[in-house]
Amino acid sequence: MTHDLVLIATGVIMLIGVAFAVIATIGLIRLPDLYTRTHAASKAGTLGSGLMLLALAVYSQELDVVTRAIAAIVFFLLTAPISSHLLARSAYLVGYRPEPSTRCEDMADYQNDELRKPTEID
Repeated sequence: MTHDLVLIATGVIMLIGVAFAVIATIGLIRLPDLYTRTHAASKAGTLGSGLMLLALAVYSQELDVVTRAIAAIVFFLLTAPISSHLLARSAYLVGYRPEPSTRCEDMADYQNDELRKPTEID
């Protein structure tokens, strides 16, 4: 690619990544409870970070930088959604209830089943 085209592609990818990062930040500030906040942070934050790393790879065009950027993107995609899910599940199981406007209670039956399980003592 020519240098001007690389700069334009890098700028566009970076702006889209920054937009997703700003959306994640606004979501963390404005959303009502832990569950919706973790959703905003994990989804939009991961996408924003990944796009900014992709812009770095496009701009650099060096094999070692591109490899590290792709490895970091894969790391973000594998860890952020899983960790936010585990944080939200842990919060629910210890009793942190969603905002009343949150209508989905998929974990309610699971929590009741967990509380009813007998414990084994060796």
